[in-house]
Amino acid sequence: MTPSGATDVREYLRAQAAVIDGALERYLPAPDDCPPLVAEAMRYSLFAGGKRLRPILTLAAAETVAPAAAARTADALPAACAVEMIHTYSLVHDDLPAMDDDTLRRGRPTAHVAFGEGAAILAGDALLTEAFRVLARWPAGGDPELAGRKLRAAERVAAGAGAGGMVGGQALDLQASGQVPGRSLPIADGDGLRTLHGLKTGALMRAAAAAGAILAGGTGAEIDAVDAYAAHLGLGFQIVDDILDVESTADALGKTAGKDAAAGKPTYPSILGLDRSRALAVEAIGAAKAALRAGGLSGRLDGIADWVLTRTH
Repeated sequence: MTPSGATDVREYLRAQAAVIDGALERYLPAPDDCPPLVAEAMRYSLFAGGKRLRPILTLAAAETVAPAAAARTADALPAACAVEMIHTYSLVHDDLPAMDDDTLRRGRPTAHVAFGEGAAILAGDALLTEAFRVLARWPAGGDPELAGRKLRAAERVAAGAGAGGMVGGQALDLQASGQVPGRSLPIADGDGLRTLHGLKTGALMRAAAAAGAILAGGTGAEIDAVDAYAAHLGLGFQIVDDILDVESTADALGKTAGKDAAAGKPTYPSILGLDRSRALAVEAIGAAKAALRAGGLSGRLDGIADWVLTRTH
């Protein structure tokens, strides 16, 4: 990617993140709608920054399958916000002492450090539940065709976030790191890691992108192409994440660097080495872009794939 192309992608990411943040403010319950502690704890983690990659994938996928239909792409914004709420809930719970026991996230103390474990758990529960309220309620309207698209998108997001998706991947992660008494599941090769992260990381990315394509009225073939793209993208994203955990710093990442190695977690560098991990990341991003081309698609998703490979945090 050329320097000007990289700049263009970064500007797009910043602009879309601002759109998402504005919509999140509208959709999230205010202190008058719920106990102030819940509202504050939800906002603390949700508005701590972050890349907003998953909801941006939702919007970019909608733009990709319906580039000339602004109304259709606007229909994807509530789902984008729901995806970010689900992702943030997963981070809040992932950081708990019972999981990764981390103290830094998005450049600030984790939710359980700031509010206590109980309030952090409830904030995560609230974000997850409110996400599906957003999916069900918006975009408003009585159009049966729109209602059908909303239902299909909600099902896709629920599957990506649930027992056969992100939650299942987190369970495998706990087993792989020996945190489940009597149920350890050591991972010693790349195939095992691919399965784990295909659920923990990839499933919600796939759901995010597919939901955007569904809400924009994409065809079955277009939705399948976007889903395949996101599956490869998720793998590349995770491999880069593992590499950055080894090579970067907490200041650059906004979270604790080196925590995976310290916890004895299996990662691509620890199992395959840094050189092979870098090569696999390049292969995964290449496969993501090829999936788009095979589906006759292009646009922002292509540039986002390049950004995932070259990101520094």
